[in-house]
Amino acid sequence: MASKYDLTPRIAQQLDIHLIFPLLEFLQEQGLYPDEYILKAKIELLNHTNMVDYAMDIHKSLYHTDDVPQEMMERRAEVVARLKALEEAAAPLITFLQNSSAVQELRADKQHNLQLLHERYQIGPDQIEALYQYAKFQFECGNYSGAADYLYQYQALCTNSDRSVSALWGKLAAEILMQNWDIALEELNRLKEIIDSKNFSTPLNQVQNRIWLMHWSLFIFFNHDNGRTLIIDLFNQDKYLNAIQTSAPHLLRYLAIAFIVNKRRRPQFKDFIKVIQQEQHSCKDPITEFLACIYVNYDFDGAQEKMKECEELILNDPFLGKRAEEGSFSSVPLRDEFLENARLFISETYCRIHQRIDMGVLAEKLNLNLEEAERWIVNLIRTSKLDAKIDTETGTVTMEPNQPNVYEQLIDHTKPLSGRTYKLVSQLLEHAQTQLAR
Repeated sequence: MASKYDLTPRIAQQLDIHLIFPLLEFLQEQGLYPDEYILKAKIELLNHTNMVDYAMDIHKSLYHTDDVPQEMMERRAEVVARLKALEEAAAPLITFLQNSSAVQELRADKQHNLQLLHERYQIGPDQIEALYQYAKFQFECGNYSGAADYLYQYQALCTNSDRSVSALWGKLAAEILMQNWDIALEELNRLKEIIDSKNFSTPLNQVQNRIWLMHWSLFIFFNHDNGRTLIIDLFNQDKYLNAIQTSAPHLLRYLAIAFIVNKRRRPQFKDFIKVIQQEQHSCKDPITEFLACIYVNYDFDGAQEKMKECEELILNDPFLGKRAEEGSFSSVPLRDEFLENARLFISETYCRIHQRIDMGVLAEKLNLNLEEAERWIVNLIRTSKLDAKIDTETGTVTMEPNQPNVYEQLIDHTKPLSGRTYKLVSQLLEHAQTQLAR
């Protein structure tokens, strides 16, 4: 079952080649596929990079030998020669950038910087282009730290907007691979602003850029301290959610898990359930199906089964199955949080639609024993402010009707109107600005 719900083949299509390697490493550690299968996949990917030494090591592991093919040796010599040539071409600019007093003369005005470099240091467009090529080659060789530094410096001098965006994508990838999550988040937000404001040749190109951004963001959101809130902020925006529904419904897994474990129970959750309802026939994922069982179909037996599938899925998902080590103890925090909140979702909804509940039945649906289930319901009554009474003699819970009065119902139904009005006005203004720009 675990490999059945593995999204790596789909996600890899939207990633830079280098970003695929952490996913393969996770799958190899989990033993989800045979070692030979993973090693061959790595070799295939490495053929499209300049990480020749890494490819040699994989070849030795795969074929249990200390020898490597002659073509690999020749390829290594080519990479070293090319790297040296690019370094020499970019040397004047690199020397300048290593001079802190000289760098202080640079300004925010790029034209001023270009004129300064040309007149005082005889550095022109050829050397700036060489810096980009050298940074790109460093990245392809697996030197992500050097690549990130040079790409950052290149952006301060580049006047070509498309090339500058390309450098920003490269720097984002490098920061992700170095696990610099705060810096990576900053670069992600810069890219988002560009994607949302740039005039693309076609709307489809803009959608594709949003798809790329969301896939790359998974590395950040499931490692950053505030990531589970930030992923909701990004994925649940109309333009991004539309892109998910039309081009990448598998990403609903990650938005759903963020909603489930988010302690704030964000107001957008009700609207997200409507999306789950719309996509329940096209998106076959245990986590989204779990939510559909509870909030769409009220199928609590189905939710119980899906909860078991979700647990295994989380353990084998490269983004969700991150382990925390504490001494000799190892755990998967997201799995534990999911199970806690999933049981809460089941018990809370079950209690709201039944007037009298048998504790034994509820315990079965939560995959808990009777004593644990009783603690759960006591905690649920306390935290959810449900009007209920527990009868320990009969082992039942009696729910008191709690219908909102007419004023509360009116407020509940009109609450979304202001948000919808704001969205409509924003869309009209955006359309008007586009017409004026033409």
